[in-house]
Amino acid sequence: MKIVIVDTNIIFSAILNPQSPIGEILFYSGEKLEFYTSEYLRKEITRHRRRIEELSKTSPDQVNEVIFQIFQRISFIADEQIPFSCWARSAPLVRDIDMDDLPFVALTDYLEGFLWTGDVKLLNGLKSKGFTRCLSTQDLIDML
Repeated sequence: MKIVIVDTNIIFSAILNPQSPIGEILFYSGEKLEFYTSEYLRKEITRHRRRIEELSKTSPDQVNEVIFQIFQRISFIADEQIPFSCWARSAPLVRDIDMDDLPFVALTDYLEGFLWTGDVKLLNGLKSKGFTRCLSTQDLIDML
């Protein structure tokens, strides 16, 4: 089973459209993929909650249910559990891309998994720096 770390944009996409390929991967690939994320993701969802509700064009209760269902499929890891060495190796990788992605890259390093992101700038930036443990949605579709 592959360890896959999901970042914020993947979860936003799944919340907005649970029937999308991203939603299908999260909901139906449990035997092949094991999903993890940083606790930081909860803060991001809370911070952008109003925007998520606006974009979803559904009720707040429906948004809550989708979030609940998605979160049931992901193991959350506290940032404090990630060793300092992982943070130190990851910071230079994201410094000039987006520091908000640092927890996800550090967690990927810690768990020796693969970072799943829909952020093309992050994906290309990490790969250009030799960080090859990142996957696009299409990469996962091809893998499954």
